[in-house]
Amino acid sequence: MNWRFLAWGGVAVAALVPIVGGGWLLSLPAASTYKRPPPIAREEHDASVAALKPPKRQRPLIAIVGINEMTETTDYLMPYGILKRADVADVVTLATEPGAVTLFPVLKVEPDATIAAFDAAHPDGADYVIVPAMSRDDDLTVMQWIRRQADNGAVIISVCAGAKVVASAGLLDGRRATTHWFYLKSWRDRHPQIHYVADRRIVIDRGVATTTGISASLPMSLTLIEAIAGRAKAETIAREIGVDDWDARHDSSAFKFTRPFALTAIRNTLALWNREQLGLKLTRGVDEVSLALVADSWSRTYRSHAVTFAATDGVQVTRNGLRIYPQQVATDWPAARLLPPVGTTPPAQALDRALHEIETRYGRSTVDFVAMQLEYPRPPAARNE
Repeated sequence: MNWRFLAWGGVAVAALVPIVGGGWLLSLPAASTYKRPPPIAREEHDASVAALKPPKRQRPLIAIVGINEMTETTDYLMPYGILKRADVADVVTLATEPGAVTLFPVLKVEPDATIAAFDAAHPDGADYVIVPAMSRDDDLTVMQWIRRQADNGAVIISVCAGAKVVASAGLLDGRRATTHWFYLKSWRDRHPQIHYVADRRIVIDRGVATTTGISASLPMSLTLIEAIAGRAKAETIAREIGVDDWDARHDSSAFKFTRPFALTAIRNTLALWNREQLGLKLTRGVDEVSLALVADSWSRTYRSHAVTFAATDGVQVTRNGLRIYPQQVATDWPAARLLPPVGTTPPAQALDRALHEIETRYGRSTVDFVAMQLEYPRPPAARNE
């Protein structure tokens, strides 16, 4: 069991409170219902695209930064995979210190450079800095670096709870912003000068963009491609990865701490005898987006944890050149606990496929629990309602 996962996410710890205080459980909403919101007005979308235009270079430089210990998997890998596929900018992955980045809840990668090496090579800074969720939102090194990048004219883009890091850096005071639903109350309590915007997956205000949950890095990446290279290029990449649209529409009311969510966290956390390590074969040329979504989803059930394996312990180079370490050395995995190969469907469809397989294996309550963590909008049809 990955106890660091539980401690960082906080979900299971919070959910276990009813064991000593059952009234709290009864006070939670009985359920939440996702309603597909209306499309974003064209004028609003165009304004968002205009706000993300490259601030410096004709071919922008995009830096994705993380701390070495527990940076969120999909937040770090999905923008990288989509933006590198588009080839409209130079994209680099960074870490605050030398060495590998251990991602949360799964995967371990070798970044392109440290922030110090990046600063030496690019004293004028990046055009865009993407800030994933991190296990700490008070890391002084990363906060100071983000502030310097903003002072040098970079657009700062937080993914999911990366908004906690950006807020701690002082860049959201007085700005409109959003973040992952689970952290919303504490985030607003700690930073009362933030103007929270509901029902939007992406919010941009004066050079700082924020997004909602983990899955929001997909529409954010496509919006950024549109801003850099135009609508036609974004549509081409969207088709390649299996996305129909990417506007900022969102039903924020559908994502909340509910009674079914808490009960699933309790039940799956306490079922220590019924936990699985599921093998995910790591191969050269694997698509980063698909890998992140599949590994992340299966590692959030509190019933299973994805484990990447390969025949050797050497790094495996992904589709777009990222170096990933296998977690175990093995030539095969027991068939009953082997996840399907990654890359057989368009990347954006990998999440829907993984959620379908999670529901088949563990039931509806667990798949809804995972989707809620990812803040992934699942229409009623996807839930067989």
